[in-house]
Amino acid sequence: MSQYTISIEPTKNEAIVKFVANSFLTRFESFEFKNIDEAKPSPLAQQLFHLPFVKTVYVSQNFIAIEKFSIVEWQDVQEEVKEAIEEYLNSGKSVLAEVQREDKKKVPVTVYAESTPNPIVMKFVANKPLVEGVFEYKDIDEAEHAPLAQALFSFPFVKEVFISANYVSIMKYDVASWEDISLELREFIKSYIEDAKPILTDAALDPSSEQSTPVQQKRENFSSTEKEIEAILEEYVKPAVAGDGGHIALDSFNEETQTARVLLQGACSGCPSSTVTLKNGIETMLKEMMPGRISAVEAING
Repeated sequence: MSQYTISIEPTKNEAIVKFVANSFLTRFESFEFKNIDEAKPSPLAQQLFHLPFVKTVYVSQNFIAIEKFSIVEWQDVQEEVKEAIEEYLNSGKSVLAEVQREDKKKVPVTVYAESTPNPIVMKFVANKPLVEGVFEYKDIDEAEHAPLAQALFSFPFVKEVFISANYVSIMKYDVASWEDISLELREFIKSYIEDAKPILTDAALDPSSEQSTPVQQKRENFSSTEKEIEAILEEYVKPAVAGDGGHIALDSFNEETQTARVLLQGACSGCPSSTVTLKNGIETMLKEMMPGRISAVEAING
């Protein structure tokens, strides 16, 4: 069994820090605990509440997020917390109590199909989280570390698979119509989740792997202008794009030409309306919010 390693990620809320693991901690489950009594389903969360500055513990698929009281600063204690979580996980102790695991398997799963602005993409939404992050697969070889995507590629009409949050966006070939295949896909995804089969393997979480997108690999080296553009996309654009079954992320910004290049994924990739949205919506917004600093927005694989 591979060793757990934890990385520290700040959040927009200065009181909350995420401790991200290189392996899955739960499957299709997320929890929020306000005190040690509420944390009975999670021995790890209970142990964290022994730290006097811990206010709230969030347990998700591959991270623990902690909200602190103001008596300390994260920079003074986050390394200590990171080491404590790593030590706990590598001792072989459970993140969730076994009783909790049994109860969770009995929770019914619902999945509904939702059309998107892209006529060849359908969004299948579950009533529980599937993954943390965004994962796009163009073919079955790319889906080596994504068992659900691999299973979906067994359908001859599935062209691409995009998985994020609590939904799966599927791009089809023209050989089939949604009227003929959407019910079959919805039932397949529902059964897959109910059987507690893995959505991704631990290898998909490795930022150095091929599953990590070029955008994810570049983000640490973004300039101040790129970080500003990314923050605007994160707050004003991504929620609407996700609602349509897609994803947008900044790839790069050319200071000389004042051109921002963005990656379009999921339902946005190849969507007939994406160019209009890009020019009339996103480009206009960036020009207004960063006057004189943005001249154009270009899409990658859009």
